[in-house]
Amino acid sequence: MIREWLNTYQPKNKEEALQALREIMQEVTLAGLSRTDFFEHAAFYGGTALRIFYGLNRYSEDLDFSLLQINEDFELEKYLQAIQTEFEVLGMTVSIREKDKTHKTAIESAFLKSETIWKELVLEHMLPEIGLTERANIKIKVEVDTKPPLGFETEVKLLLRPFSFYVRCFTLSDLFAGKMHALLFRKWKNNVKGRDWYDMEWYIKKGTPLNLTHFLIRAQESGDWTNESITENDIMNLLKDRIDTVDFTRVKADISRFIADPSILDIWSPAYFHDLTSHLKVMS
Repeated sequence: MIREWLNTYQPKNKEEALQALREIMQEVTLAGLSRTDFFEHAAFYGGTALRIFYGLNRYSEDLDFSLLQINEDFELEKYLQAIQTEFEVLGMTVSIREKDKTHKTAIESAFLKSETIWKELVLEHMLPEIGLTERANIKIKVEVDTKPPLGFETEVKLLLRPFSFYVRCFTLSDLFAGKMHALLFRKWKNNVKGRDWYDMEWYIKKGTPLNLTHFLIRAQESGDWTNESITENDIMNLLKDRIDTVDFTRVKADISRFIADPSILDIWSPAYFHDLTSHLKVMS
């Protein structure tokens, strides 16, 4: 099954094979979690959710989840064995460890790492074809926000591999709100994420409306917006300022490794994003 699954990506080189195998590992992780009560308490969000369930055409690295209700006593650790077992059944050994905390935070984190590659690929001598060894050393971070900004909606989405199962996800408009919050209010001046801009472009071209209500809750809880309300005009002014100050050379450098054809970034410039964001839709 793993060979056929990998072949659906048609990897042409080692890098493409690693990206495909990482995504397969992400879906196996979701499958393991689905065998527990995890999705009764949490929803999938972020770039990987957008990639797997909504068709975003770029790769993503981490698995991000939000609890449906605040619960700072939530323990990610009790779900890790189910993930490990799922990989073992499919012929891969992974190690999983929780992130060591030096102080209490609202984020529960664990790191998953491939210790062996899929037995099926080894036995069928597929690894030389894609330039891999028996230990590809693929890493995935799993994070759960135990004290999330609320006011979001969810829906259940179906995956068909490695078996048919459902995953609870943020809706697109609420995913857009989270992405816009990240794009506008990342805390470190040099923490430029081209993925934020790529995803915003994708949402706007798709016609997805930004959920202002959920954006406002996020912005208020992060301390980045102190007013009791926010308008479409406020969003446009924030975007204008951000576009005028970001370094698009760094933006393009960050996103290029996650997409197949970096030439699509040639049009990216402050003028392009000013024109693009004029097509932004919002909902309250």
